[in-house]
Amino acid sequence: MTDDTLRIDKWLWQARFFKSRTLAGKFVGGGSLRLNGNKIAKAHHVVRVGDVLTFPLGPHIRLIKIEQLGTRRGPATEARTLYEDLDPPQPKPKAEKSLQSPAAKREKGAGRPTKRERRLTDKLRGG
Repeated sequence: MTDDTLRIDKWLWQARFFKSRTLAGKFVGGGSLRLNGNKIAKAHHVVRVGDVLTFPLGPHIRLIKIEQLGTRRGPATEARTLYEDLDPPQPKPKAEKSLQSPAAKREKGAGRPTKRERRLTDKLRGG
């Protein structure tokens, strides 16, 4: 391994995609990571500047271009300089209030609804 390459598990850990290098290695070993379009299943595979990684992380598919090879696992601001996010995750749109049914209003101190009152409320809501 030369100075212009780095193990993929180490790079993912330094770029703060995973909390530990062990987790990064297990993820790569799972076979769900692609390097320049090719599936990678070994944590010792090397990456270079300009390589493109594609992998699922949470509910998103991440598309990452490697800009730099790190020398250490630094703070998050330093880790963000190691890559360019080609397809950043989009925030979830907030649900509109008109689609949600409002909570039933009860007078203060009225206590919990009885079984009969709950059934009537459910009937009104269409349930």
